[in-house]
Amino acid sequence: MSLIIKNLQFCYPNTTTGVHDINLTINNGELLAVIGSSGSGKTTLLNLIAGFLTAKSGSIFIDDTDITYLPVRERQLGVVFQSYALFPHMTIWENVAYPLKIRKIDKAKRRTMAYEALERVGLKGFGDRRPTTLSGGQQQRVALARALVFAPKVLLLDEPLSALDASMRSDMRDEILRLQREFDIATVHITHDQEEALSMADRVAVMQAGNLVQVAQPKELYDAPATKSVAGFVGEANLWDGIVRSADTVELPFGVLRTTPHNLAAGTKVTALVRPENVLTAQSPDGTNQFGGNIIRDRFLGAMRRYDLAVGDSVILGQTGERTAIESVYIAPEHVRLLTA
Repeated sequence: MSLIIKNLQFCYPNTTTGVHDINLTINNGELLAVIGSSGSGKTTLLNLIAGFLTAKSGSIFIDDTDITYLPVRERQLGVVFQSYALFPHMTIWENVAYPLKIRKIDKAKRRTMAYEALERVGLKGFGDRRPTTLSGGQQQRVALARALVFAPKVLLLDEPLSALDASMRSDMRDEILRLQREFDIATVHITHDQEEALSMADRVAVMQAGNLVQVAQPKELYDAPATKSVAGFVGEANLWDGIVRSADTVELPFGVLRTTPHNLAAGTKVTALVRPENVLTAQSPDGTNQFGGNIIRDRFLGAMRRYDLAVGDSVILGQTGERTAIESVYIAPEHVRLLTA
């Protein structure tokens, strides 16, 4: 089943806040992560898909079926909430079976289906326990089992890992991805965690002020962001405003930087993007793109070190595993991306 969104519009009453002209297709078996700052519209988009909000205009389809104005129950969507929303007075199997109860499946069958779902998420033998006896990760697995037990057409994940500690979050990423692949289901994953999005998703959608500004595979989004704002939002970045001087050079506040050949005319205003891990402590092979300066901030992060090198009035953010003193850095031309307005 594919989820197709066409020209979707929604604004909260008496505001311009919402989502504006959203067009997306999430294919069967694909996991699309949606990221953006608070207020960007990512949760509003999920609520429109789920039916918790009603679109002002546009359409939402599952394959050829228009679900735009269908009641929540009739959309056949599995939803995992940030808070898990488990019923404390029910046993684990009763929580998982709740969607089946609503669909009037008899008790014996729904119990069997619930236990099968619990086994698939690694919770065999937990059916008669209560939610309060489970860890956060186990409760998350219960929520996933409940969302998948009735074979939904699409899976919606609303920041499902934000309540977990860092060590548990990594394991649950792998578990969610395993189940998503096993069920081969179109999935929309709303998250504020960029590492989570980049590591799990087939594609990542970036939202800003209710608009969809870029949709791309994780590597493309990181290496080739469409705009300066996307480059600054996704990961760490050096972003320097400059002016093109030739077909392979750009003038920046701290000097001339050689790039790979491009088609931008001399005099074009650009922003040069260089990721910190591409700032090298090695020597330039031909003397170009080598910049000396003073370390003004040095952060030890275990396996890596992140530092700020002051070059004149500018700062170069670098990242390395080296422990030795740094007095100059080299930026290879192939690691410079020029962004136009």
